[in-house]
Amino acid sequence: MVPEPTRSGGPTRREYVKYGGALVSGGLLAGCAGDSEGGSASTSTDDPATETAAETDPQTETETPSTDGPYSVSMEPVGEVTFESAPEQWVAFCGGYADMAVALGQADGFAGIDGVDRYYTYVYDDLPGVDIDEAMLEQYPEVRTKEVFYEVDADVHFYDPEMLKNWFDWGQEDVDEIRENVAPFFGNLLFRRSDAWHDYQFYTLYEAFEKVAQVFQERARFEAFRSLHDEFIGGLQERLPPEDERPEVFLTFEGTNEPATFSPYRLSDKGTSKKQWHDLGAKDALVGTDIENLSTTNRGELDYENLLEIDPEVILVRGHERKSAAEFRDVVLGYMRDHSVASELTAVQNGRVYRGGYLHQGPIHNLFLTERAAKQLYPDEFGEVTDDEELFDRQRVADIVTGAFDE
Repeated sequence: MVPEPTRSGGPTRREYVKYGGALVSGGLLAGCAGDSEGGSASTSTDDPATETAAETDPQTETETPSTDGPYSVSMEPVGEVTFESAPEQWVAFCGGYADMAVALGQADGFAGIDGVDRYYTYVYDDLPGVDIDEAMLEQYPEVRTKEVFYEVDADVHFYDPEMLKNWFDWGQEDVDEIRENVAPFFGNLLFRRSDAWHDYQFYTLYEAFEKVAQVFQERARFEAFRSLHDEFIGGLQERLPPEDERPEVFLTFEGTNEPATFSPYRLSDKGTSKKQWHDLGAKDALVGTDIENLSTTNRGELDYENLLEIDPEVILVRGHERKSAAEFRDVVLGYMRDHSVASELTAVQNGRVYRGGYLHQGPIHNLFLTERAAKQLYPDEFGEVTDDEELFDRQRVADIVTGAFDE
């Protein structure tokens, strides 16, 4: 770890923040901070149908903080955190939590992020009046050392501290130091459920989003987003073809333009990075095989001969989110069409190889990714992925973010 910076002067504005509740101690298995994710942990269910219900069931609501005086919000593994007032400046571990804060109208308080390369802000270009300070992204693109946490000096850190301990070699004393001298941690690793050290409660996207809304005291915006989300997802699900008419999907990671091998994912994982596939009833092409999910302990890869044995109808490749749909088809699909073995795959022959979506998605991201996924899986119903047809109201999203909506 970096040496402890010196601090001088009196109390800062963040010294009003207090912790209540102990941190959960981490496991011994180190995780992976890169663009990989894993399958279901023993504490989660493999039934994708349960995720949508958990996202939309009003019974999952938690306490609403008071707008007068101190209020507390609890989340595993940090326990209960007490605030005197809503945080003004925030730092996020990933694009998922950053997107939650933006959705809640807090873009002006953005102070830094840990994974700038995994935060896709171009979606905001479609939302009038919604943007984020790109200069700040460039100034603090990797907030993960104590030194940088001190320098940023934010009011709240949307990080799972167990992730810092297991991925970046922090000790509990480092977590306590930043919590006490700078600001609290508040977060839970959401995008996957395969890390052995994550032996505490998991949250769905909207369960975590609700917690962040409580931190910022933005209940009305959260409820508006949840209503929009439920209407959008419900409308898509009403139009889905029968299960026996849905294509078998192979989700993978391979970030090169000329892929030779592929890291497999299993769609049974309940992490938020696969929410759109669950909501749209995607069928996992690996069901019935002994192929394991990509995780911190499984780094196996499949080559084209392996894929031919499975021969999925749709292939979704992660690692290309800076490309447009057309660019991906020209570069990656184009290479596969010219490859002597890849060209034999049904998905390649039918042109059904697509970008696989973000690892870290928040509520705004999820709307765009679900729209894209609907077109990828069911083009006869929702249109081609390269067309401009919009499946949800961009202006309505922008109005929620900017506060121009009826509470």
